[in-house]
Amino acid sequence: VQLQASGGGLVQAGGSLRLSCAASGRTVSRDTVAWFRQAPGKERNFVAALFRTGYSPVYAESVKGRFTISRDNVKNTMYLQMNNLRPEDTAVYYCAVDSSVIRSTLTSQAAYRNWGQGTQVTVSS
Repeated sequence: VQLQASGGGLVQAGGSLRLSCAASGRTVSRDTVAWFRQAPGKERNFVAALFRTGYSPVYAESVKGRFTISRDNVKNTMYLQMNNLRPEDTAVYYCAVDSSVIRSTLTSQAAYRNWGQGTQVTVSS
């Protein structure tokens, strides 16, 4: 599967962006889908994940109430709606999918074998 992330950009604090991640090569409707981010000089960290249908999404504490992860199985695309952005949200955002993730590991990078190329989000103060 190939993943193409888009939607990043420069936004002022308090603004919003919606990231998209389009999958091709196979359907990801039954995969766990997730977003991670990596700020300059820091390690890549978990942001949000959507397990299988029927389960609630999982968010990092730092984005709860501001970010929303979703998926459109018809378009084979996942999204990350980011509201009330803060300068500390500045990072390269990566989408990831995998069909074999177990729920206890969905916040771990190691659980995902398929990654997008990343899209830059910059939030100015």
